[in-house]
Amino acid sequence: MHEQKMQVLQGTVSKLLRRGATTNLKKALGKIHPADIAHLFRYFDLPAQKVLLELTPDLDRAADVLAELEPESWPLLAELLEKDYLISIVHEMADDDSAVFIRSLPEVLAEEILTELHDDQSEDVEHLLGYDEETAGSIMSTDVFSLDQDITVKEAVESLQDSEDYEMVFYVYVTDEHNHLVGVLSLRQLLTVPAGTKLSDIMSSNVMRVRTNMDQEEVADLVAKYNLLAIPVVDDQGKLLGLITVDDVIDVMRDEATEDILRMAGTSEDEMLLGYKSLKIARLRLPWLLTTLCGGVVTGTLMWYFKATLEQAIMLISFIPVITGMGGNVGSQTSTILVRGFATGRVDFSMLQKIFLKELRVGLIMGMICGLVISIVAAIWHQNVYFGIVVGVAMITAITLAACLGVIVTAFFKKVGIDPAIASSPIVQTVNDITGILIYFSTATLFLPYLI
Repeated sequence: MHEQKMQVLQGTVSKLLRRGATTNLKKALGKIHPADIAHLFRYFDLPAQKVLLELTPDLDRAADVLAELEPESWPLLAELLEKDYLISIVHEMADDDSAVFIRSLPEVLAEEILTELHDDQSEDVEHLLGYDEETAGSIMSTDVFSLDQDITVKEAVESLQDSEDYEMVFYVYVTDEHNHLVGVLSLRQLLTVPAGTKLSDIMSSNVMRVRTNMDQEEVADLVAKYNLLAIPVVDDQGKLLGLITVDDVIDVMRDEATEDILRMAGTSEDEMLLGYKSLKIARLRLPWLLTTLCGGVVTGTLMWYFKATLEQAIMLISFIPVITGMGGNVGSQTSTILVRGFATGRVDFSMLQKIFLKELRVGLIMGMICGLVISIVAAIWHQNVYFGIVVGVAMITAITLAACLGVIVTAFFKKVGIDPAIASSPIVQTVNDITGILIYFSTATLFLPYLI
């Protein structure tokens, strides 16, 4: 339903752009949600995106549209916009969005924007830019609402009524006189206790919090695990510095998932920035293809080593793709599950022995079932029971070993500090191809007298 709506909007906007009907287009953009306008941008080239952004009524609305765009498109679009207009939009953005946006720009342009921003906002944005990228400090909002522990509920409610300039208030955070985070309250608590009650008497002192240097993926995991709408950010002394809300966490989860998937495919988000630059995109993908190529050469070498076996039992060639393909698939499945487990925090090194034994059992079960099926097929096809045994044994061994290798290789890369999302899949598939061929031909060599 949503996709149909977007197609209709795209058609309408395209017609208005072609006709140069700027007045009607401006009115139309004023009625479309900023997130939907940002979604429309992907259907248009950069010059058209520039026109759409400039025709979006109200700077705050244009700022919302810009914040909703994919970060990869920011530098390209920023280069096309008039600098004064771009600065005006950034001024309307929330500090955390401004910091993420400015961080994506070329250094010279980023410095120019920071210089032109109003002093207060510039200081807040520069403060956020001072934190390492992809940490809690870099994505937090500094507009966090908090109250002193010594005030009454009545005073707290009055303060809440004047809190429109702050990030959305999901919880009421309570601080001491030195701005240390000491407690938290729900809005419901404020409405169900006597007006003269002090906040220190009703607050919960067990506050889930994160440090500024915590990785953003760990922050997202905490928010997801404890079903939070927001999480406060503190410094090493426990002083309240900012707030990370669930909408920022969703963006982090989406970005991290995208990054992991692209890495497992042997590429990265850099490819999105390169657009249609074929040579540069090929250069990004080549390292992992070359890894697979080397594995193929080793596999070919093994087959040549067993050429005597192959010459005497040419029927062996018909099941080589099956043995290597099944092993590669099983290994990739195991590796993918473990990579995701490490990424979400559901798996750690203390659980590896249990996971290894589980995958060993699963691989053995799958191998026995697939091995039985393929051995029957092989025996009937080539009218040789011993050939069926060779293929069946090779399949059982290859699948079981592949499941184990998926755990071992992924855990190894995680342990030595290499991202397993990048390296595991191509390495596991390559190793499985080599071991699959080795197992298949070794078994065939043992049974060779019965295959001739």
